[in-house]
Amino acid sequence: MQTGIISDTHGLLRPEALAALHGCERIIHAGDIGHPEIIDQLALIAPVHVVRGNNDLGAPWAADLPDRLTFDLQGWQVLLVHDIADVPADLDSDINLVITGHSHKPCIEWRGERLYVNPGSAGRRRFRLPVTLVVMEVLVDSLQPRLVSLIDLPGCS
Repeated sequence: MQTGIISDTHGLLRPEALAALHGCERIIHAGDIGHPEIIDQLALIAPVHVVRGNNDLGAPWAADLPDRLTFDLQGWQVLLVHDIADVPADLDSDINLVITGHSHKPCIEWRGERLYVNPGSAGRRRFRLPVTLVVMEVLVDSLQPRLVSLIDLPGCS
């Protein structure tokens, strides 16, 4: 199952992000959404799992969004939170995949048998950080994440 992982759109859903997510069977948004229309647009592609980010706090449309979500992704147990600081130190051993956002810094890292994914920011660029998301193939016996750059940085080839 192809799964798109996106975060920190901050009210901007780039056409490049929509193109990268086209064909995904599931989309996961790790918070700092910015506007409810973004969730609506993503839901036109595939079912969406979403958590509220710190910049979504206080927005009436985001009041019912969870700060933390656990769910099954084709047999893999997922913890979704906006900020990695909110991942419990005593994380349930059943969790195979931890998805966060917030830092705007993409990271795909195996820590033992657990995969940590931060897709980076797909919205407005912050400083000189890349604008990215992750597309992941979810198989019964493996997770195969791939970082997708949405725009080229100036001066890079």
